Amino acid sequence: MSSRIPSDKVNLRLILVSGKTKEFAFSPSDSAAEIAQHVFDNWPQEWSDEAVSKAEILRLIYQGRFLHGNVTLGALQLPLGKTTVMHLVPRENLPEPNSQGELCH
Repeated sequence: MSSRIPSDKVNLRLILVSGKTKEFAFSPSDSAAEIAQHVFDNWPQEWSDEAVSKAEILRLIYQGRFLHGNVTLGALQLPLGKTTVMHLVPRENLPEPNSQGELCH
């Protein structure tokens, strides 16, 4: 596996809650939702015991904040050709847009 990162890509090192990591290269125009879908579609073999049922529950965390699905890597001004660390977590219990606005505690 080559350690060279293309100069027009952002290399993401994704960390699961378990501490397992995997690196993926993405374009600055890729959104958080597209990244989650790509990771789901290319789920690493070594993560098989932590597989999720659908891409929609995968959430990216960058600098302690959940990224909305439409946020692109370019909008975050991530450096091209370098590695950025993000956490990848399954979150099934996010409130639905049409909910009454009440969250269970």
